[in-house]
Amino acid sequence: MKRTLLILITICLAQVVFAQTESYKKAIDNFQANYNAGNYDEIFNSLSPEMQKTLPIDKNRQFLTSLKNQVGEIIGMELVKIEEGTNTLYKTQFERAILGIYITLNDQNKIAGLLIKPYEEPKTIESVSKNELAEYPKEIAEIIFSKTKNLPNNTQLSIAVIENGKVNYFGIVRDNETIRPIENQNQVFEIGSVTKVFTSTVLAALVKNGEIKLTDTINAFYPFDFKDNIKITFESLANHTSGVARLPENLDLSNTDNPYEKYGAKEIEEYLKNSLSINSDPSKSYTYSNLGTGLLGYTLGISQKTTFQDLVQKHVFEKYDMNSSFTSSKNLGNLLVKGMDNQGKAVSNWEFDVLFGCGGILSTTEDLAKFVLAHFDSSNKDLELTRKPTFEIGKDFKIGLGWHILKSKNGNNLYWHNGGTGGYSSSLTMDVENKRAVIILSNVAQANKNIDDLGIELINKMEK
Repeated sequence: MKRTLLILITICLAQVVFAQTESYKKAIDNFQANYNAGNYDEIFNSLSPEMQKTLPIDKNRQFLTSLKNQVGEIIGMELVKIEEGTNTLYKTQFERAILGIYITLNDQNKIAGLLIKPYEEPKTIESVSKNELAEYPKEIAEIIFSKTKNLPNNTQLSIAVIENGKVNYFGIVRDNETIRPIENQNQVFEIGSVTKVFTSTVLAALVKNGEIKLTDTINAFYPFDFKDNIKITFESLANHTSGVARLPENLDLSNTDNPYEKYGAKEIEEYLKNSLSINSDPSKSYTYSNLGTGLLGYTLGISQKTTFQDLVQKHVFEKYDMNSSFTSSKNLGNLLVKGMDNQGKAVSNWEFDVLFGCGGILSTTEDLAKFVLAHFDSSNKDLELTRKPTFEIGKDFKIGLGWHILKSKNGNNLYWHNGGTGGYSSSLTMDVENKRAVIILSNVAQANKNIDDLGIELINKMEK
Protein backbone atom coordinates (compact mmCIF):
# COMPACT_ATOMS: atom_id res chain seq x y z
CA MET A 1 0.00 0.00 0.00
CA LYS A 2 3.11 2.19 0.25
CA ARG A 3 2.14 5.32 2.18
CA THR A 4 -1.25 6.07 0.61
CA LEU A 5 -3.07 5.99 3.92
CA LEU A 6 -0.50 8.16 5.69
CA ILE A 7 -0.41 10.71 2.85
CA LEU A 8 -4.17 11.11 2.80
CA ILE A 9 -4.38 11.42 6.56
CA THR A 10 -1.48 13.88 6.61
CA ILE A 11 -3.04 16.04 3.91
CA CYS A 12 -6.30 16.27 5.84
CA LEU A 13 -4.59 17.03 9.12
CA ALA A 14 -2.18 19.48 7.53
CA GLN A 15 -5.04 21.52 6.11
CA VAL A 16 -6.70 21.67 9.50
CA VAL A 17 -3.50 22.52 11.35
CA PHE A 18 -2.52 25.23 8.83
CA ALA A 19 -5.91 26.94 9.10
CA GLN A 20 -5.87 26.59 12.86
CA THR A 21 -2.32 27.96 13.15
CA GLU A 22 -3.16 31.04 11.08
CA SER A 23 -6.24 31.81 13.20
CA TYR A 24 -4.31 31.31 16.42
CA LYS A 25 -1.39 33.44 15.25
CA LYS A 26 -3.74 36.34 14.55
CA ALA A 27 -5.48 35.89 17.91
CA ILE A 28 -2.29 35.66 19.95
CA ASP A 29 -0.67 38.58 18.10
CA ASN A 30 -3.72 40.72 18.89
CA PHE A 31 -3.60 39.56 22.51
CA GLN A 32 0.06 40.58 22.82
CA ALA A 33 -0.49 43.98 21.19
CA ASN A 34 -3.54 44.83 23.31
CA TYR A 35 -1.95 43.50 26.52
CA ASN A 36 1.22 45.59 26.06
CA ALA A 37 -0.84 48.67 25.16
CA GLY A 38 -3.15 48.23 28.13
CA ASN A 39 -6.19 47.80 25.87
CA TYR A 40 -7.80 45.30 28.20
CA ASP A 41 -11.32 46.03 26.97
CA GLU A 42 -10.22 44.97 23.48
CA ILE A 43 -9.04 41.67 24.95
CA PHE A 44 -12.44 41.32 26.63
CA ASN A 45 -14.13 41.91 23.26
CA SER A 46 -12.07 39.08 21.76
CA LEU A 47 -13.49 36.58 24.28
CA SER A 48 -16.40 34.28 23.48
CA PRO A 49 -19.74 35.05 25.19
CA GLU A 50 -19.16 32.15 27.59
CA MET A 51 -15.68 33.42 28.50
CA GLN A 52 -17.08 36.92 29.02
CA LYS A 53 -19.50 35.48 31.56
CA THR A 54 -16.67 33.60 33.26
CA LEU A 55 -14.37 36.64 33.22
CA PRO A 56 -16.56 39.80 33.26
CA ILE A 57 -15.01 43.02 32.03
CA ASP A 58 -14.08 44.33 35.51
CA LYS A 59 -12.43 41.03 36.48
CA ASN A 60 -10.73 40.92 33.10
CA ARG A 61 -9.16 44.36 33.70
CA GLN A 62 -8.19 43.45 37.26
CA PHE A 63 -6.58 40.17 36.21
CA LEU A 64 -4.57 41.65 33.34
CA THR A 65 -3.51 44.71 35.35
CA SER A 66 -2.30 42.46 38.17
CA LEU A 67 -0.49 40.22 35.69
CA LYS A 68 1.36 43.16 34.12
CA ASN A 69 2.32 44.54 37.54
CA GLN A 70 3.86 41.19 38.43
CA VAL A 71 5.61 40.13 35.22
CA GLY A 72 5.65 43.18 32.93
CA GLU A 73 4.99 43.35 29.21
CA ILE A 74 5.25 40.52 26.70
CA ILE A 75 8.61 40.48 24.92
CA GLY A 76 8.14 37.45 22.70
CA MET A 77 6.01 34.36 22.09
CA GLU A 78 6.79 30.91 20.69
CA LEU A 79 4.22 28.35 19.52
CA VAL A 80 4.98 25.12 21.37
CA LYS A 81 2.14 22.79 20.48
CA ILE A 82 -1.38 22.53 19.13
CA GLU A 83 -3.64 20.10 20.96
CA GLU A 84 -6.72 19.16 18.92
CA GLY A 85 -9.92 19.96 20.80
CA THR A 86 -8.21 21.49 23.85
CA ASN A 87 -5.48 24.16 23.88
CA THR A 88 -2.71 25.74 21.89
CA LEU A 89 0.34 26.52 24.03
CA TYR A 90 2.62 29.54 23.60
CA LYS A 91 5.87 29.87 25.52
CA THR A 92 5.71 33.56 26.46
CA GLN A 93 8.64 35.71 27.55
CA PHE A 94 7.46 38.51 29.81
CA GLU A 95 9.85 41.14 31.18
CA ARG A 96 10.19 39.35 34.51
CA ALA A 97 9.04 35.76 33.89
CA ILE A 98 8.46 33.03 31.33
CA LEU A 99 4.84 31.85 31.37
CA GLY A 100 2.79 29.46 29.29
CA ILE A 101 -0.31 30.90 27.63
CA TYR A 102 -2.86 28.25 26.72
CA ILE A 103 -5.49 29.54 24.33
CA THR A 104 -8.51 27.94 22.66
CA LEU A 105 -10.56 29.49 19.86
CA ASN A 106 -14.14 28.68 18.95
CA ASP A 107 -15.42 28.47 15.38
CA GLN A 108 -15.86 32.25 15.26
CA ASN A 109 -12.19 32.62 16.28
CA LYS A 110 -13.20 34.07 19.64
CA ILE A 111 -11.13 33.06 22.69
CA ALA A 112 -13.10 30.26 24.33
CA GLY A 113 -10.37 29.25 26.77
CA LEU A 114 -7.46 31.16 28.32
CA LEU A 115 -5.01 29.90 30.91
CA ILE A 116 -1.75 31.57 31.95
CA LYS A 117 0.63 29.73 34.25
CA PRO A 118 4.35 29.10 34.82
CA TYR A 119 5.93 27.51 31.78
CA GLU A 120 7.46 24.05 32.04
CA GLU A 121 9.81 22.85 29.33
CA PRO A 122 8.63 19.56 27.79
CA LYS A 123 10.76 16.65 28.82
CA THR A 124 12.87 15.08 26.10
CA ILE A 125 12.14 11.39 25.63
CA GLU A 126 15.33 9.49 24.91
CA SER A 127 15.19 6.65 22.43
CA VAL A 128 15.53 3.24 24.01
CA SER A 129 18.38 1.05 22.94
CA LYS A 130 17.12 -2.38 23.95
CA ASN A 131 14.60 -4.42 22.02
CA GLU A 132 13.37 -7.43 24.01
CA LEU A 133 10.63 -8.48 21.59
CA ALA A 134 12.48 -11.60 20.43
CA GLU A 135 9.46 -13.81 21.14
CA TYR A 136 7.53 -11.99 18.40
CA PRO A 137 8.18 -12.60 14.68
CA LYS A 138 11.33 -10.67 13.79
CA GLU A 139 9.84 -8.37 11.15
CA ILE A 140 6.85 -7.47 13.34
CA ALA A 141 9.10 -6.92 16.36
CA GLU A 142 11.33 -4.55 14.36
CA ILE A 143 8.36 -2.57 13.04
CA ILE A 144 6.85 -2.22 16.52
CA PHE A 145 10.18 -1.25 18.06
CA SER A 146 10.90 1.40 15.43
CA LYS A 147 7.57 3.14 16.07
CA THR A 148 7.59 2.96 19.88
CA LYS A 149 11.19 3.56 20.95
CA ASN A 150 10.64 7.31 21.36
CA LEU A 151 7.48 7.05 23.46
CA PRO A 152 7.70 7.75 27.21
CA ASN A 153 8.27 5.28 30.03
CA ASN A 154 5.25 3.19 31.02
CA THR A 155 3.87 3.37 27.49
CA GLN A 156 1.75 0.37 26.64
CA LEU A 157 0.54 -0.66 23.20
CA SER A 158 -2.01 -3.39 22.74
CA ILE A 159 -1.97 -4.58 19.13
CA ALA A 160 -4.18 -7.07 17.28
CA VAL A 161 -3.15 -8.19 13.80
CA ILE A 162 -5.84 -10.10 11.92
CA GLU A 163 -4.92 -12.02 8.79
CA ASN A 164 -7.16 -14.53 6.99
CA GLY A 165 -9.59 -14.18 9.87
CA LYS A 166 -6.98 -15.26 12.45
CA VAL A 167 -6.12 -12.91 15.33
CA ASN A 168 -2.62 -12.50 16.78
CA TYR A 169 -1.93 -10.19 19.73
CA PHE A 170 1.27 -8.24 20.31
CA GLY A 171 1.42 -6.28 23.54
CA ILE A 172 4.39 -4.10 24.47
CA VAL A 173 5.45 -1.90 27.38
CA ARG A 174 8.34 0.54 27.62
CA ASP A 175 10.14 -0.03 30.92
CA ASN A 176 13.01 2.46 31.28
CA GLU A 177 15.29 1.80 28.31
CA THR A 178 13.63 -1.41 27.20
CA ILE A 179 10.67 -2.35 25.00
CA ARG A 180 9.40 -5.73 26.16
CA PRO A 181 6.35 -7.94 25.58
CA ILE A 182 3.28 -7.85 27.80
CA GLU A 183 -0.07 -9.63 27.62
CA ASN A 184 -2.59 -6.82 27.53
CA GLN A 185 -5.25 -7.79 24.99
CA ASN A 186 -7.74 -7.89 27.88
CA GLN A 187 -6.66 -4.55 29.35
CA VAL A 188 -8.94 -1.53 28.89
CA PHE A 189 -8.00 1.69 27.07
CA GLU A 190 -9.97 4.75 26.02
CA ILE A 191 -10.52 4.46 22.26
CA GLY A 192 -11.43 8.11 21.63
CA SER A 193 -12.88 8.85 18.21
CA VAL A 194 -12.91 5.20 17.17
CA THR A 195 -16.16 5.43 19.16
CA LYS A 196 -17.64 7.17 16.11
CA VAL A 197 -17.83 3.92 14.13
CA PHE A 198 -19.84 2.41 16.97
CA THR A 199 -22.17 5.39 16.99
CA SER A 200 -22.77 4.74 13.29
CA THR A 201 -23.22 1.05 14.03
CA VAL A 202 -26.09 1.87 16.39
CA LEU A 203 -27.55 4.14 13.71
CA ALA A 204 -27.33 1.36 11.12
CA ALA A 205 -29.00 -1.13 13.48
CA LEU A 206 -31.94 1.22 14.04
CA VAL A 207 -32.23 1.87 10.31
CA LYS A 208 -32.24 -1.85 9.52
CA ASN A 209 -34.85 -2.37 12.25
CA GLY A 210 -37.07 0.24 10.58
CA GLU A 211 -36.94 2.59 13.58
CA ILE A 212 -35.56 5.56 11.60
CA LYS A 213 -34.30 6.44 8.12
CA LEU A 214 -30.92 7.89 7.23
CA THR A 215 -32.67 10.74 5.46
CA ASP A 216 -34.86 11.59 8.47
CA THR A 217 -34.10 14.87 10.18
CA ILE A 218 -33.19 14.83 13.85
CA ASN A 219 -35.34 17.92 14.43
CA ALA A 220 -38.51 15.90 14.94
CA PHE A 221 -37.12 14.43 18.16
CA TYR A 222 -36.77 17.80 19.88
CA PRO A 223 -39.67 19.82 21.37
CA PHE A 224 -38.27 23.11 20.08
CA ASP A 225 -37.10 24.67 16.82
CA PHE A 226 -33.40 24.76 16.06
CA LYS A 227 -31.91 28.20 15.51
CA ASP A 228 -32.79 29.59 12.08
CA ASN A 229 -34.91 26.46 11.53
CA ILE A 230 -31.77 24.54 10.47
CA LYS A 231 -32.55 20.97 9.40
CA ILE A 232 -30.06 18.17 10.04
CA THR A 233 -30.29 14.55 8.88
CA PHE A 234 -28.99 11.46 10.64
CA GLU A 235 -26.77 10.56 7.68
CA SER A 236 -25.15 14.00 7.51
CA LEU A 237 -24.11 13.70 11.16
CA ALA A 238 -22.67 10.22 10.60
CA ASN A 239 -20.59 11.21 7.57
CA HIS A 240 -19.59 14.73 8.71
CA THR A 241 -21.47 16.58 5.96
CA SER A 242 -23.98 18.38 8.20
CA GLY A 243 -21.89 21.56 8.32
CA VAL A 244 -22.12 21.85 12.12
CA ALA A 245 -19.10 23.16 14.00
CA ARG A 246 -16.28 20.92 15.20
CA LEU A 247 -17.26 21.71 18.79
CA PRO A 248 -20.16 23.68 20.30
CA GLU A 249 -19.18 27.19 21.29
CA ASN A 250 -20.68 26.75 24.78
CA LEU A 251 -18.37 23.84 25.60
CA ASP A 252 -16.02 24.94 28.39
CA LEU A 253 -12.57 23.99 27.11
CA SER A 254 -10.79 25.48 30.11
CA ASN A 255 -11.26 22.11 31.84
CA THR A 256 -8.55 20.35 29.86
CA ASP A 257 -8.50 17.43 32.30
CA ASN A 258 -12.09 16.44 31.43
CA PRO A 259 -13.51 18.77 28.76
CA TYR A 260 -16.72 16.87 27.92
CA GLU A 261 -17.80 15.75 31.38
CA LYS A 262 -20.15 18.61 32.26
CA TYR A 263 -21.63 19.17 28.83
CA GLY A 264 -25.16 17.85 29.33
CA ALA A 265 -28.70 18.08 28.00
CA LYS A 266 -29.16 21.65 29.18
CA GLU A 267 -26.06 22.83 27.34
CA ILE A 268 -26.70 21.06 24.05
CA GLU A 269 -30.35 22.12 23.94
CA GLU A 270 -29.35 25.72 24.64
CA TYR A 271 -26.83 25.47 21.82
CA LEU A 272 -29.35 24.03 19.34
CA LYS A 273 -31.91 26.72 20.17
CA ASN A 274 -29.68 29.76 20.37
CA SER A 275 -26.25 29.18 18.82
CA LEU A 276 -26.44 26.48 16.14
CA SER A 277 -24.88 27.50 12.86
CA ILE A 278 -23.91 25.76 9.63
CA ASN A 279 -20.39 26.42 8.37
CA SER A 280 -20.78 24.85 4.94
CA ASP A 281 -23.44 23.78 2.47
CA PRO A 282 -24.88 20.57 3.96
CA SER A 283 -24.26 17.41 1.89
CA LYS A 284 -21.72 19.20 -0.32
CA SER A 285 -18.62 19.30 1.87
CA TYR A 286 -16.92 17.23 4.57
CA THR A 287 -16.22 18.91 7.92
CA TYR A 288 -15.08 16.58 10.69
CA SER A 289 -17.15 17.27 13.80
CA ASN A 290 -17.12 15.92 17.34
CA LEU A 291 -20.28 17.92 17.96
CA GLY A 292 -21.97 16.24 15.00
CA THR A 293 -21.29 12.67 16.10
CA GLY A 294 -22.04 13.50 19.73
CA LEU A 295 -25.34 15.04 18.65
CA LEU A 296 -26.06 11.94 16.55
CA GLY A 297 -25.62 9.63 19.52
CA TYR A 298 -27.64 11.84 21.84
CA THR A 299 -30.51 12.03 19.33
CA LEU A 300 -30.49 8.27 18.78
CA GLY A 301 -30.99 7.85 22.52
CA ILE A 302 -33.89 10.31 22.53
CA SER A 303 -35.46 8.56 19.53
CA GLN A 304 -35.59 5.28 21.47
CA LYS A 305 -36.55 6.91 24.79
CA THR A 306 -33.33 5.83 26.47
CA THR A 307 -29.69 6.92 26.67
CA PHE A 308 -27.21 6.42 23.88
CA GLN A 309 -24.98 4.54 26.30
CA ASP A 310 -27.77 1.97 26.72
CA LEU A 311 -28.11 1.68 22.95
CA VAL A 312 -24.38 1.00 22.59
CA GLN A 313 -24.64 -1.68 25.26
CA LYS A 314 -27.55 -3.36 23.48
CA HIS A 315 -26.65 -3.01 19.80
CA VAL A 316 -22.87 -3.33 20.05
CA PHE A 317 -21.42 -4.71 23.29
CA GLU A 318 -24.03 -7.42 23.86
CA LYS A 319 -24.56 -8.23 20.18
CA TYR A 320 -20.86 -8.80 19.49
CA ASP A 321 -19.97 -10.35 22.86
CA MET A 322 -17.80 -7.38 23.82
CA ASN A 323 -17.86 -8.05 27.53
CA SER A 324 -14.82 -5.91 28.32
CA SER A 325 -16.08 -2.72 26.70
CA PHE A 326 -17.45 0.12 28.82
CA THR A 327 -19.10 3.54 28.73
CA SER A 328 -17.24 4.89 31.77
CA SER A 329 -13.78 4.51 33.27
CA LYS A 330 -15.15 4.47 36.80
CA ASN A 331 -14.79 1.33 38.89
CA LEU A 332 -12.60 -0.51 36.36
CA GLY A 333 -9.78 -1.04 38.85
CA ASN A 334 -6.78 -2.90 37.47
CA LEU A 335 -8.51 -3.58 34.16
CA LEU A 336 -7.81 0.00 33.14
CA VAL A 337 -4.42 0.98 31.74
CA LYS A 338 -3.75 4.46 33.08
CA GLY A 339 -3.45 7.18 30.47
CA MET A 340 -0.53 9.61 30.10
CA ASP A 341 0.27 12.77 28.20
CA ASN A 342 3.00 12.64 25.57
CA GLN A 343 5.62 13.40 28.22
CA GLY A 344 4.65 10.41 30.36
CA LYS A 345 2.71 12.31 33.02
CA ALA A 346 -0.42 10.57 34.35
CA VAL A 347 -3.66 12.33 33.36
CA SER A 348 -7.34 12.05 34.17
CA ASN A 349 -9.68 9.83 32.22
CA TRP A 350 -12.31 11.59 30.15
CA GLU A 351 -15.97 11.16 31.03
CA PHE A 352 -18.75 12.11 28.63
CA ASP A 353 -22.37 13.13 28.97
CA VAL A 354 -24.46 13.98 25.88
CA LEU A 355 -21.48 14.05 23.50
CA PHE A 356 -20.55 10.46 24.39
CA GLY A 357 -21.04 9.32 20.79
CA CYS A 358 -17.99 11.26 19.61
CA GLY A 359 -15.43 9.56 21.83
CA GLY A 360 -16.61 7.94 25.07
CA ILE A 361 -16.04 4.18 24.67
CA LEU A 362 -13.36 2.20 26.50
CA SER A 363 -12.42 -1.22 25.15
CA THR A 364 -9.76 -3.88 24.61
CA THR A 365 -8.06 -5.19 21.50
CA GLU A 366 -9.71 -8.55 22.11
CA ASP A 367 -13.18 -6.96 22.06
CA LEU A 368 -12.36 -4.80 19.06
CA ALA A 369 -11.12 -7.90 17.24
CA LYS A 370 -14.56 -9.48 17.79
CA PHE A 371 -16.14 -6.42 16.24
CA VAL A 372 -13.79 -6.55 13.25
CA LEU A 373 -14.44 -10.27 12.70
CA ALA A 374 -18.17 -9.51 12.65
CA HIS A 375 -17.47 -7.18 9.71
CA PHE A 376 -16.02 -10.16 7.86
CA ASP A 377 -19.42 -11.89 8.06
CA SER A 378 -21.14 -11.05 4.77
CA SER A 379 -24.57 -11.79 6.27
CA ASN A 380 -24.27 -8.90 8.74
CA LYS A 381 -26.29 -6.18 7.00
CA ASP A 382 -26.04 -3.68 9.86
CA LEU A 383 -22.27 -3.52 9.57
CA GLU A 384 -22.39 -3.64 5.78
CA LEU A 385 -24.48 -0.46 5.84
CA THR A 386 -21.84 1.39 7.89
CA ARG A 387 -19.24 0.64 5.19
CA LYS A 388 -21.36 1.80 2.25
CA PRO A 389 -19.82 4.99 0.77
CA THR A 390 -22.03 8.03 1.33
CA PHE A 391 -19.73 10.92 0.36
CA GLU A 392 -16.56 11.40 -1.71
CA ILE A 393 -14.01 13.50 0.15
CA GLY A 394 -11.31 13.25 -2.51
CA LYS A 395 -9.78 10.91 -5.02
CA ASP A 396 -9.69 7.43 -3.47
CA PHE A 397 -10.94 8.91 -0.20
CA LYS A 398 -14.58 8.46 0.80
CA ILE A 399 -16.63 8.14 3.95
CA GLY A 400 -19.39 5.72 4.82
CA LEU A 401 -21.24 5.97 8.11
CA GLY A 402 -18.35 6.74 10.45
CA TRP A 403 -15.71 4.81 8.51
CA HIS A 404 -13.18 6.65 6.34
CA ILE A 405 -12.66 4.60 3.17
CA LEU A 406 -9.24 4.62 1.52
CA LYS A 407 -7.62 2.62 -1.26
CA SER A 408 -4.66 0.36 -0.67
CA LYS A 409 -1.84 -0.09 -3.20
CA ASN A 410 -3.65 -3.14 -4.53
CA GLY A 411 -6.93 -1.25 -4.92
CA ASN A 412 -8.65 -2.77 -1.88
CA ASN A 413 -10.95 -0.72 0.30
CA LEU A 414 -9.46 0.10 3.68
CA TYR A 415 -11.90 1.16 6.42
CA TRP A 416 -10.12 3.35 8.94
CA HIS A 417 -10.60 5.50 11.99
CA ASN A 418 -8.27 6.69 14.72
CA GLY A 419 -8.84 8.36 18.05
CA GLY A 420 -7.23 10.42 20.76
CA THR A 421 -8.17 11.63 24.22
CA GLY A 422 -6.21 13.36 26.98
CA GLY A 423 -4.25 10.19 27.75
CA TYR A 424 -4.74 7.73 24.89
CA SER A 425 -4.25 7.25 21.13
CA SER A 426 -5.81 4.52 19.00
CA SER A 427 -6.21 3.30 15.43
CA LEU A 428 -8.30 0.69 13.62
CA THR A 429 -7.80 -0.26 9.97
CA MET A 430 -9.49 -3.16 8.19
CA ASP A 431 -9.54 -4.72 4.74
CA VAL A 432 -12.86 -6.57 4.82
CA GLU A 433 -12.53 -8.24 1.43
CA ASN A 434 -9.26 -9.94 2.39
CA LYS A 435 -10.13 -10.36 6.07
CA ARG A 436 -7.20 -8.32 7.35
CA ALA A 437 -7.06 -5.71 10.07
CA VAL A 438 -4.75 -3.93 12.50
CA ILE A 439 -6.02 -2.61 15.83
CA ILE A 440 -3.77 -0.52 18.05
CA LEU A 441 -4.59 0.91 21.47
CA SER A 442 -2.11 2.98 23.47
CA ASN A 443 -2.05 4.85 26.78
CA VAL A 444 -0.20 7.89 25.39
CA ALA A 445 -1.86 11.09 24.18
CA GLN A 446 -0.86 12.76 20.89
CA ALA A 447 0.86 9.59 19.66
CA ASN A 448 -1.35 9.20 16.59
CA LYS A 449 1.47 9.63 14.09
CA ASN A 450 3.37 6.75 15.71
CA ILE A 451 0.21 4.67 15.96
CA ASP A 452 -1.01 5.36 12.42
CA ASP A 453 2.47 4.77 10.96
CA LEU A 454 2.68 1.47 12.81
CA GLY A 455 -0.72 0.39 11.53
CA ILE A 456 0.26 1.30 7.96
CA GLU A 457 3.47 -0.72 8.10
CA LEU A 458 1.71 -3.75 9.55
CA ILE A 459 -1.00 -3.60 6.86
CA ASN A 460 1.73 -3.17 4.22
CA LYS A 461 3.42 -6.28 5.51
CA MET A 462 0.26 -8.31 4.92
CA GLU A 463 -0.14 -6.95 1.37
CA LYS A 464 3.28 -8.13 0.21
